[in-house]
Amino acid sequence: MSSQLPFFRYHPEPVTTGAVTASGEVCVCCGQARGWIYTASFYTQQDVPGRICPWCIADGGAAERFNGEFADAYSLDGVSWEVLQEVTRRTPSFHAWQDPRWLVHCQDAAAYVGEVGYTKLAAHPEALEQLRTEMRLDGWHDAQQREQFLQSLGHGATAMLFKCTVCGTHLAYTDAS
Repeated sequence: MSSQLPFFRYHPEPVTTGAVTASGEVCVCCGQARGWIYTASFYTQQDVPGRICPWCIADGGAAERFNGEFADAYSLDGVSWEVLQEVTRRTPSFHAWQDPRWLVHCQDAAAYVGEVGYTKLAAHPEALEQLRTEMRLDGWHDAQQREQFLQSLGHGATAMLFKCTVCGTHLAYTDAS
């Protein structure tokens, strides 16, 4: 196994989140078996006949070779072109029930921390309050229903937790099947 994975600023723990797993599989891009393989989404119109290693993600080789992206740009409003390219073409995405979306704070993409339930989310009150606000704006007018839903996170629905790379604020969005 290769000793050290590349560092991804916007997804610093891809092994912990399950986006990268230990594997003897050969990378379809570089042709090497480096001990780790990417397991989350990759969007391309090409037929990719295998999986990609983290090094081919980090250097942009996979996105270039297969003309694809690891994350959708639709949620990355307000970030620079360089950040947009880094997140979509050189950062591993993550597993989600719905299409993954990347959160933005302080005009920078936030770092993906992982999928969490209510207990872990409650350790970050700013993220929990942000979800309450979004739910009110989305039409969840009954406070009791909002709280019941939030407290059920981790049981059929989940929260995707992020951390601002500039100020350290935690952010989240909910995901459900």
